[in-house]
Amino acid sequence: QVQLVESGGGLVQAGGSLRLSCAASGSIFRINLMGWYRQAAGKQRESVATITRGGSTNYPDSVKGRFTISRDNAKNTVYLQMNSLKPEDTAVYYCAAAHLGETTWGQGTQVTVSS
Repeated sequence: QVQLVESGGGLVQAGGSLRLSCAASGSIFRINLMGWYRQAAGKQRESVATITRGGSTNYPDSVKGRFTISRDNAKNTVYLQMNSLKPEDTAVYYCAAAHLGETTWGQGTQVTVSS
């Protein structure tokens, strides 16, 4: 089993920054990929950043150059640094871990960007 706990969401003005954290515990050796996803009200959940076991990262065009995913293996934690935030980044952000064909989701953390 893998457990994920997110933190770091909040309210920020447009142009500001936030850093989200996702602490993993349990069978973390089984994790192949971790990522951050978001779901805005009335919209489908979408990927905003992923990082593989080997350290390769991927971002959609909507956040490329503004968001950075990173990890601290010693702390079993993945981070999402979000800069130059826009009102359209407002959403619930979820951490996810893919392992052995399964995906574990965190509880989600709200990010609200005011204009």
